[in-house]
Amino acid sequence: MQKPVIILVNPQMAENVGMAARAMMNCGLYEMRLVSPRENHIGDKAVAASSGAEKILFEAKVFQSTRDAVADLGIVYATTARRRNMIKTVETADAATKEMVSKAQAGIKCGILFGPERTGLHNEDVGIADKIIEIPLNPEHCSLNLSQAVLLVGYEWYKKQIDVPEVQLVTNGGEVADKEKVMRFFDFLEQKLDKCKPFQDEEKRPRMLINLHNIFLRSEITEPELNTLYGIINYLSGKED
Repeated sequence: MQKPVIILVNPQMAENVGMAARAMMNCGLYEMRLVSPRENHIGDKAVAASSGAEKILFEAKVFQSTRDAVADLGIVYATTARRRNMIKTVETADAATKEMVSKAQAGIKCGILFGPERTGLHNEDVGIADKIIEIPLNPEHCSLNLSQAVLLVGYEWYKKQIDVPEVQLVTNGGEVADKEKVMRFFDFLEQKLDKCKPFQDEEKRPRMLINLHNIFLRSEITEPELNTLYGIINYLSGKED
């Protein structure tokens, strides 16, 4: 599937180009194009800032104009925080990248324009684009570093390529104990607590046991964790392993 091309128009600082490359590689994007960069994009500063993503820098293509940089693309998106009084479709990064996936599956190559750090894209550059990507941020301060903007849009694209559960319990190899094992642990614990003075109070005992049950039942406790608790309780009760 065709991946979006990241196009940095007139980037000013080599470090920002390097950090943009780092953001791209984090999101599985590898094709960078540069329009008249002010500093050397394969110099030491850029390579150091790329933090291992120098492959993108060394393979980046340099163009003299935005028009040349987008000439082979089927659809172009411009990232900007300002509407520019143009009649353009404005999309969030989420909506735009969803559309990019659909376009890519149809064999249409997409590109995303990012402007220089100080001014953002010029009107002429935005005019070349088919659509605008706008990232809704705090209206009192919606200024992004170049690499931050690349990362935000890139991540929205990357999320649509992966299938990761929203929530998961990482057990590091230990299986979650089934209810039978947990209940056996409760029986063991209750037996050990019989000698404790608070549990000899018949009025308080039922509530204290319920509280203990709730602690363990809501925690998805693993078998290694249960074994650890058995060992600790045996030790504290005077019966070492």
